[in-house]
Amino acid sequence: MKAKSLQDLGAIRKQVNDAALAAAAAEEARKEAARRAEAERNLFTSTIGNVKPIAAKDRVFITPPRPAARPLQQDLDDQAALSESMSDEFDVSTLLDVDDQLSFRRPGIGTDVTRKLRKGEWAMQGQLDLHGYRSDEAREALGQFVRDAKRMGWRCVRVVHGKGLGSPGKEPVLKSKVQRWLVQKNEVLAFVQAKPSDGGAGALVVLLGPSNI
Repeated sequence: MKAKSLQDLGAIRKQVNDAALAAAAAEEARKEAARRAEAERNLFTSTIGNVKPIAAKDRVFITPPRPAARPLQQDLDDQAALSESMSDEFDVSTLLDVDDQLSFRRPGIGTDVTRKLRKGEWAMQGQLDLHGYRSDEAREALGQFVRDAKRMGWRCVRVVHGKGLGSPGKEPVLKSKVQRWLVQKNEVLAFVQAKPSDGGAGALVVLLGPSNI
């Protein structure tokens, strides 16, 4: 660019000076940014001092524990058992011994067994109380209780179905149903009405077969 006058020459000089100032300012800004970056990199060391890396031989590598094994077959057996149907319509009238206290014994089980159950000669090892259960809840709870008792090797248990004093019409809603359900469980060998001291007409004493475990 050729200056045509002193005025043009002055404008050119100003442009050159402005460009030089801008370049100097940019360089200073670059240097300041570099200083800040360096200070940030050194911040940890300048704060806590020099550190020494952990020697490889002193490192501890923790292996996460393996999840506990689940009894898969037992879960499958339980699911299959829960799906078994215990019908409310099952007729047990021909299977019960009709005496002063209704009782049940499977074919091959002698009357001496139910007699001993009534007299309390078998020690009761567990109990299920069905007070407050709805019918479907009671059926599932009873099935699970019988399976658990058999698994633990219990032979004699008590099932409390209640006398129906709090039911409409004062009828024992669960009493006949519990009898039907127990008859349908292969684990059950016999049952009798409990002694008055053990619940009387509101409970059954149940004899289970020996555990296979």
